[in-house]
Amino acid sequence: MKLYSKILITCVVALITVGMLLVFSASGTYSQFRFDSFYHLINKHIIRVAFAICALIIFSIIPLDVLKENSKKIMIGVTIALVLLFLFAKVKGAARWISFASFTIQPSEIAKIALVIHLACLLELKDSVITDFKAGFRYALIWIVIIGGLVLMQPNVSTSIIIVLTSFTLLYVGGAKFKHIASTLGLGAIAGGSTMMIFPHSRHRIMTYIDALMNGGDINTQVHQAKIGLGSGGWLGVGLGESRQSDLFLPEAYGDFIFSILGEELGYIGALTILAMFMGIFLLGFLIAKNAPTKFEQLLVFGLSFNIILNAFINAAVVMGVIPTTGITLPFISYGGTSLILLCASVGLILNVARINYKKLEFRVST
Repeated sequence: MKLYSKILITCVVALITVGMLLVFSASGTYSQFRFDSFYHLINKHIIRVAFAICALIIFSIIPLDVLKENSKKIMIGVTIALVLLFLFAKVKGAARWISFASFTIQPSEIAKIALVIHLACLLELKDSVITDFKAGFRYALIWIVIIGGLVLMQPNVSTSIIIVLTSFTLLYVGGAKFKHIASTLGLGAIAGGSTMMIFPHSRHRIMTYIDALMNGGDINTQVHQAKIGLGSGGWLGVGLGESRQSDLFLPEAYGDFIFSILGEELGYIGALTILAMFMGIFLLGFLIAKNAPTKFEQLLVFGLSFNIILNAFINAAVVMGVIPTTGITLPFISYGGTSLILLCASVGLILNVARINYKKLEFRVST
């Protein structure tokens, strides 16, 4: 467990460090143009990294019983926050952020983690009846529908899909019947697909994606520029700070599409190494979960690890034009606030479980 923790911390710190370098490279020109300061965005990012590291430390030592006992209260709080979003002004056509003073919070990112914690609690509590739809499965389903539905209504289609996929994967691992999961997902896909066609921005993304598949070409200009950046990096990249796409050619170069800058500056080898590190984080989480003594700890670690790798590979797939454009960031690397902090909190919880299990193992050996 101690070895797993050390490797996990090394991977996360390496990703955050690479992220700071890439955000600096990708945001400099835009910062100068928009804020008249080359260092404006990187300075904000460094502050957020500091908060994220604090979150990692706090959640690595917080008693897990506190989370278990208050998981339902946390879910109620998250639900209220998601409802309150509709009272705030929309940004880029979506109600996703709550702002107060100089801070901005995205409740949907909190919802991802909170739902994993609560589902882990429910699956442990309903362990003996989770295969029964009425006695066990429906209690978890209610929370998935509430949280996923509220996030979808923002509208934030991509995050709601991640919430649903992570939740149902956790239910399957937790012992729920496949027929219950498949039938519910089928109905959800029909309802979700219909809802996506209602919102103009998601409908446009889907239709342009289908058009690109049918007629060839790129999904949009952003993906076109992103693929140029990825391709121009070659095997070893053009070097840190030498990106051309970050010179206002690629929108959101420091955010959702930073994987393109990564491929351009560090090349195919660099991009593949980063993806391998995300896979490594998931495998480490899987091993820590496998050795956890309680079902809650096992499912908590698995769910958090799965959420990280799912976000990473969806982001990479978007940049490569494999799936429609989303607003999903690249974990630990993209410029961000709430997402970065919550991802580090997730790692803190994984380390927390590993630490507890290591202490228990030491105690057994000593006795």
